Amino acid sequence: MIDTARLETALKRMPAFEALLACERLSAGASRETYRLTVRMGGREQVMALRRAPHDGRSALGMGPGLDVEAKLFAAAAEAGVPGPHVFMMLEPGDELGTGIVMEWITGETLGAKIARAPELEDTRTTLARQCGEVLARLHKADVTASGLDRILEPFDAQHSVRKTHASYLEFETPQPMIDFTAMWLLKNLPKQRPLRLVHSDFRNGNFIVQPGKGIVAVLDWELAHIGDPMRDLGWLITRSWRFGVPGKPVGGFGELDDLIAGYEAASGETVDREAVRFWEIFGSFWWAVGCLSMAASYR
Repeated sequence: MIDTARLETALKRMPAFEALLACERLSAGASRETYRLTVRMGGREQVMALRRAPHDGRSALGMGPGLDVEAKLFAAAAEAGVPGPHVFMMLEPGDELGTGIVMEWITGETLGAKIARAPELEDTRTTLARQCGEVLARLHKADVTASGLDRILEPFDAQHSVRKTHASYLEFETPQPMIDFTAMWLLKNLPKQRPLRLVHSDFRNGNFIVQPGKGIVAVLDWELAHIGDPMRDLGWLITRSWRFGVPGKPVGGFGELDDLIAGYEAASGETVDREAVRFWEIFGSFWWAVGCLSMAASYR
């Protein structure tokens, strides 16, 4: 658990902050912790979110930026029209709390199974796949030069992604024939080269906040962001692991691929390369298999 006394001291850097009233740890991801903070600001109670890593804030999957860069990604995405939380402050080394972002608390559903199946979201699901395409189109238009992200984030294409993932797998020294076979298939079926852009790399059901009647109100979890093939985000969203018990709905267990692509093409003015999306869908299962080995190894 986090040291709440140290946290309260750190929060005093926020203007009008008076007291930390409650600190509740919520479900944790693979490498980050999330806390719900209740604070008193200017005589009024306010709820905030703290996203924290006890170390440098980099992903447990061995790639992607730290939390300090994630705050810049929120800002660049907002500038491009991607919904997300407002960032209030960052934890600093002197706080001795690891790295972290204190940000706006946005209500809504984040559990993938509920987004895919909850009755109260039935109407929202009818347009959610198209909305995902629209959000991704705006995300891929983000100006990485103006934001300075092109000097921070790692750039790599499809071939580098496959080779890097396979190299990580080999380090575990646990032979998995399907992983080796899939790596060979991917290298023989690389998609056409296209201009590299900002890629979220973990845009999927469970990593955005959904509200009934509104759909996506915030995109979260930028810890794997990089400069790469934008089709990767579409392929990852339809990877089977993220359908949450609704395999017949390829987009997150709630929508159709044609709707996703229609939304993307309408918002971007570009034609989606369906073969590339299929490649990145297969890569998604390959990458997740290696990612699961990585997370298992971290507990040994």
